[in-house]
Amino acid sequence: EQGVEIEALNFQTMFTCCRDDARRVAYELGVKYTSFQVGNDYLDLVKSPKFGRGRGMNPCVDCRIYMFHAAGRYLRETGASFLISGEVLGQRPMSQKMRDFRNIEADTGLERLILRPLSAKRLPITIPEEMGWVDRQKLFGFEGRSRKRLIEIAKGYGMTDIPHPSSGCSLTDVRFSKKVKDVFDHQPQYQRWEFELLKIGRHFRLSPEVKMVMARNGDQNEYLQGLHPAGTTLVKPANFAGPSALAMGPCDPEYLEKISALILSYSRKPLPDECILSWSRDGEERLFRATGEATQELLEGLRIA
Repeated sequence: EQGVEIEALNFQTMFTCCRDDARRVAYELGVKYTSFQVGNDYLDLVKSPKFGRGRGMNPCVDCRIYMFHAAGRYLRETGASFLISGEVLGQRPMSQKMRDFRNIEADTGLERLILRPLSAKRLPITIPEEMGWVDRQKLFGFEGRSRKRLIEIAKGYGMTDIPHPSSGCSLTDVRFSKKVKDVFDHQPQYQRWEFELLKIGRHFRLSPEVKMVMARNGDQNEYLQGLHPAGTTLVKPANFAGPSALAMGPCDPEYLEKISALILSYSRKPLPDECILSWSRDGEERLFRATGEATQELLEGLRIA
């Protein structure tokens, strides 16, 4: 409405759970869309955030700084004039307080270059407003967590598929955060795929050295069987219907016994009198006989989340 040419920037992390929404909305609004994939350095940020976390493993301020750093580089590469953010002052307790905005801009070197139109009248004037590129009087002064007026404005623009207030980040979920913390605690040389894997299956910690992920359905069975990196053990039913499991760490008999017991506990009943499973690791494959299902006590004792 103010004659500003806009390009939508979207950041996808291994913890994002709304991957298609941004692309769809950009298409509906008729604006250019660019997606950024975060690097492995993002995992280091999650492990040791400078500005702390929320209830889960969510390092919200550090995450915003990471994204604005990337957006700032893109701004300079493309010759754009300023950045626009949909943040609302006070709406997110971990990243949208006044001091958070100051920390983000100071750390990224983007002082007064980030325009937040929804709260502009409650924030210091920015360069695009000062230069007259944007009319400050036509912007808003929202503050707090209420979305009522925001939804009214969205409907006024003809928007009907209004997203729910969730952040779309799995790190804000306390149960999911337990799985993230478990990787950091037990796997010093962590890799990206280990965090991608956290979004599927049931996760069990068999020992400090061994972790197991069990599929929940047929699609996840195929995913685990297709993933199966070097140094991991894939265990799957050979003569009955049940979930596959991927184990990271040593492949000793005691662990195979626990894995088979867990698989049997989640398999379709009735089971055959003799349950046979196969395990494969680094090109080697063997069959073995399961000894019995896991007790409820074992299930609860080993399950991470």
